[in-house]
Parts: sequence; C-alpha cells; structure tokens
Amino acid sequence: MPVRDIVLLLLVVLSWALNFLTSAYALREIPPLLFTGLRFALLALPLAFFVKRPAPGQWPRLIAVCLCIGVLHFGLSFSALKAAGDLSSPAIVLQSYVPMTAVLAWWLLGERFAWRTGIAIGLSFAGVLVLGFDPLVLDKPMAVVLMLVSAAFLALGTVLMKGLRGLDAYSQQGWTALIAVLPLIGLSIAVEPGGLAALGSVSWVAWLGVVYAAFVSSLLGHGLYYVLVQRHPVAKVTPWLLLVPVFAIALGVAFWGDRPGPRLWIGGAMVLGGVLIIALRSLAKSRTPASATDA
Repeated sequence: MPVRDIVLLLLVVLSWALNFLTSAYALREIPPLLFTGLRFALLALPLAFFVKRPAPGQWPRLIAVCLCIGVLHFGLSFSALKAAGDLSSPAIVLQSYVPMTAVLAWWLLGERFAWRTGIAIGLSFAGVLVLGFDPLVLDKPMAVVLMLVSAAFLALGTVLMKGLRGLDAYSQQGWTALIAVLPLIGLSIAVEPGGLAALGSVSWVAWLGVVYAAFVSSLLGHGLYYVLVQRHPVAKVTPWLLLVPVFAIALGVAFWGDRPGPRLWIGGAMVLGGVLIIALRSLAKSRTPASATDA
C-alpha cells in the first residue's frame, strides 16, 4: 500500500478513535439517544443532496439496514459508552462485531469459513468473557451487555447490507441518517425525558462532540475509508482498523483517567487477536484463486 494511503488510513483510525473521547465528553450533558439523533440530523444536511434511490425492491432491505445500524447499533453503542464510564472496554467489545458478522454470514447467507477462522471467532468471544471480569468492567456490567447487543446489530446490518445494490457509501450514510433521525428523537422523548428541553444549556464542548461525530467521524472518516476500499481489497484495509481500539485505549488512559487492569489487557488482546486472525484469513482468501477450496 502506498505511503499516501497508509497516512489516509491512519487519519481514518485516529478520527474514529477520537470519536470515543469527544462523544464521552458530550454524553456527560446530552443523553445517548438524543446525541445519536443530533449526530444524524447534522449528517443528513449535506448528504440529503447526494443520496441515490435504491434499486426497485430494495427499500425493505435498506430500511432494515438503516434501523439496525443507525438506530439500534449507534443508539446502543453510545448508551454503552455513557454507562461504561471508561473508553477502553467499549472500544474493545465493539470489535466483537467482526466475529459476529462471520457467524451471521454463515447462518443467513451460507458463507463458509475455515477452521482457523472458527478458532479465531471462539478466541474473540472468550476474550470478551475474560475482559468482563476486570474490576473496571465488573463495576458496570450493563455497559458490556449494551455494547455486545450493539455489535450484534452492527453485524446484522453489515450482513443485510451485502444485498444492497447501486448505493455508494455516501448514499448509504445519507439514507441511514435520514431514516434514523425521527426514530431516535422519538425514542429519546420517550425514555430520556427532559433531554430536548435541556439542549439550551448544553456547553460548547458537548456540541463540539456532536459536530465531530457527524462531520469528522462519519463524513470524513467513512468517506476516506470508502475511497481506500475502492483502491484496495477490503481485506487489505480492515486489519488496520484494529488500531482504533488501541488508540482509543491510549486516549482513555491519557485524557479520561482509564486504568485498565490485567484482565482487560488479556481479554482485549484475545478479542483483537481473534479479529486480526479473521482479517488476515479474509486477506488470504482474497488472494486465493476462485477455484481454490477453503481449507
């Protein structure tokens, strides 16, 4: 990969890692569902002019993808981040969506994976269990549960997305923002009373977190990622994304006061190690001739 593209990948990784920190600051003042709705409201403003209509018969699948990823994944992931009180464990647990995606693709799409990938999936899930016994996590176990459910919806949305045709990354982001805004605001009104009314007293730090999530993490980060996967095989790009939780942990230790214990380090290494094996197996398969069998 050219140095220029490695630099762009590092920008993507850094923008997504920083989103954990800036969002954590914003969530001190803005409830998570409302925060997610505001993020998508801002993101919808520029992207509404660029969305493409889905192919005939694709609306049900598109709506399902947008609800899974936009409402359920992001809504629950920010709820988990607020509940956790740290950046390290949510950043690591979120990566469990990778083995979940492999399992769902096998179950729903009939995609096969090799025994090595199966071991990597088991290693990642075992890592979540080890991580869950860290004192930092044991104090707030609901945060891990919420993030696991969030990762499951991201995995389901990713599998469903494979059936979408004729939509580029900006159209997918745009439709996700447009479709998710109203359900998120409605859910916030229902379960986060007083959230909307309190927006007038929210500080610039919290608003900066909303703006960052919309325009830097989503628009810039996902935009650059789309450019890179057009230039290179997806399996060649995804291993670099394992740096996101690494950078998020570093930011948590430096700026949020995280003090990960040995179980979190060991469990985190198991989760990320399993994800890395899955990514490297995908890269190896992408380089294998189509006639070769999956060993």
